[in-house]
Amino acid sequence: MDLYHVLNRGVEKRNIFMDNRDHARFVHDMYEFNDTKPAGNSYRAFPMMDIVSPSWVPRHAAERERERLVDIHAWCLMGNHYHLLISEIKEGGLSAFLRKLNVGYAKYFNERYRRAGTLFQGRTKKILIRNDAHFLHILHYIHLNPLDFNQKTKEWRTGRLSGHVQALQNLKKHRWSSFLDYCGQKNFPSVITRDLFGDIFGNYDKTIAEYLRTMDSDIVNEYTLE
Repeated sequence: MDLYHVLNRGVEKRNIFMDNRDHARFVHDMYEFNDTKPAGNSYRAFPMMDIVSPSWVPRHAAERERERLVDIHAWCLMGNHYHLLISEIKEGGLSAFLRKLNVGYAKYFNERYRRAGTLFQGRTKKILIRNDAHFLHILHYIHLNPLDFNQKTKEWRTGRLSGHVQALQNLKKHRWSSFLDYCGQKNFPSVITRDLFGDIFGNYDKTIAEYLRTMDSDIVNEYTLE
């Protein structure tokens, strides 16, 4: 199984998430477009009030058979970009899913904000996870991105973090990632597959706390992408 770290950002580094409605829309799309069936016009029929509730379960999810294109192992939404950790289920599924996701979300965004043109800056970057060190680091890397929102915790990118307790508290306040689901708090459990990392990290609350406390600057610097 090949595992890919996938990311894309707004054209000219513009924000692609203006508020929680946009975040929620993208989460909806990650679920809705992870299907071999054509995307259709589902970007128009969006049950906003369903998805903003805790423990969101897609409407009619139990009634509708899905044939997924990919497994989404982790995700995080930032202001002007997103991160996904994905493995392919169907041949060509990764490209098909990303095409549907980017096009579908861009249509929604342009319609909502009455704009035209490209939303994303280019082709989605796909980085193959090639070794054990990268594999053991990548889940944490994706989940730690929201620390950039706070000047006091932004130093995590140097591989040194003095306020690791504060950092952990900040991460738990950011709903728009798979972090809470990995910590056992149902957030958007229908979107992700946790099996790959669940047995490796066990109690993720304790794992990430220890990772923050004993960060290895060499590992962080080697795999930092921004």
